[in-house]
Amino acid sequence: MLSEINNFDFDNAFAGLYFNALAKSLCDSTGSGIISFDCGLKIIDYTTPAARLLEIKDGIDATLSASADEHAWKNWTGIVQSVLAAGQTVHFEAVKVTAHGQTRLVDIVFAAVRRPDNQAIIGGGVIVRDVTDKVAQYREAAQTERLATMGKVAGRVAHELNNPLDGILRYVNLSLRALDAQPDKAREYLQHCRDGLMRMARIVGEMLEFSRGAHSPFEKQPLDKVAQEALAAMAGVMEGVEVRLERAYKGAAPAVNSEAMFQVFCNLVKNAADAMDGAGTLTVRLDKNDEGWRAAFQDTGGGFDPAIAVDMFKPFFTTKPPGRGTGLGLAICRDILEKLEGKVEAQNIPGGSVFTVTLPGRQVI
Repeated sequence: MLSEINNFDFDNAFAGLYFNALAKSLCDSTGSGIISFDCGLKIIDYTTPAARLLEIKDGIDATLSASADEHAWKNWTGIVQSVLAAGQTVHFEAVKVTAHGQTRLVDIVFAAVRRPDNQAIIGGGVIVRDVTDKVAQYREAAQTERLATMGKVAGRVAHELNNPLDGILRYVNLSLRALDAQPDKAREYLQHCRDGLMRMARIVGEMLEFSRGAHSPFEKQPLDKVAQEALAAMAGVMEGVEVRLERAYKGAAPAVNSEAMFQVFCNLVKNAADAMDGAGTLTVRLDKNDEGWRAAFQDTGGGFDPAIAVDMFKPFFTTKPPGRGTGLGLAICRDILEKLEGKVEAQNIPGGSVFTVTLPGRQVI
């Protein structure tokens, strides 16, 4: 019987039907949904899991518009048309969809379909996979890891807060003694108290951010726009520094998690500003290589000791003098990028250093 099957001469029509039936069967068994559509975006066919996860309409764009969070995804027609025009496979991760009264997180993969003879694009396909439980488990594991890290550094936090607290109490006592006889001195002491409180506020704020690791996975903006906004937001700390933004790529910049990347970019800009101490050049270069999209922050601050290349990304590690930094900025950058399956690397170059952020292609649109 097996030899009869192996020697059976499938014609093209039957082979196509056989493959379609096999694909549907596999997707049904794994809980993944498949939707096929033509170049006019009209849906041709779909599997049962796809109908469970999405509100199926006549068109693929209308289906996604009816199901996905409208505040995050506003132009599915343009997105799908761009996929067909580019003829490439595009991934969307953890998209929030609501269908049949249930809200889930799904991964969506678009692919253009080509004719086998002349490679002309004749439509497209979508694979939809429910990742709600997977994302929940990942977030729970990440939170557990963050809490474990917080426990390890709790003693360091107490030390970091205790130093300015001691200073504040000392200057408060001095202010009380000098209030009547030396009002100018009292004002000076109170200013020292304010500086100490501001430092404590920064430590507590960065600790909360590090413990939460919170950012929205659904709000996306072009990479160059996020970089522009970060540079504008940090203009105050970059006073006296020449800033350059280079776009070393063709076409439009990809969309990225805007809130998360904005925070990463702001931290790297501040780090560069501190290294240059108010004089120098910061060059932000955006490009793409085989690993994915990159944002390189190159400063002229003189570089760093190669022996600390790994330690500088650990919580509370800092080479700055007391009162200048908490040692959490780069740790927060690494934490955020690891959640996005990206990375940040530091390298000395002649006359300065460069911090390079890399995001894998599947994390951008």
